Amino acid sequence: MGSLLLCRFSPTLLRCHAMPSNANYKRDYAQEYQTQKRRGESGTGSTSGNAKRHKLRRLALKKKRVAKGQDVDHVKPLSKGGANTLGNARSTTPSKNRSFPRKADGSMK
Repeated sequence: MGSLLLCRFSPTLLRCHAMPSNANYKRDYAQEYQTQKRRGESGTGSTSGNAKRHKLRRLALKKKRVAKGQDVDHVKPLSKGGANTLGNARSTTPSKNRSFPRKADGSMK
């Protein structure tokens, strides 16, 4: 069976990448980071979303609201307008915080 390749065409070059299910697949971390930056998912400085979440986690650890190895979960998600404060935070296991409820067809609720 041949290997699966994903090819993208641009005016100047052709890029082919092995698919994740392929044994030869190698992640392109630089490209993933550029995509994150373009989407606004990562930033730099104390005003980025990640910095604010990390600051809340440090505060929750300091006030013993969360133990090491647990996640800080937002009761009302930030994406739905929730605050990034201790009043909107709770301690939960990583498996519960990092999984999303799904519909019967597999899409997210």
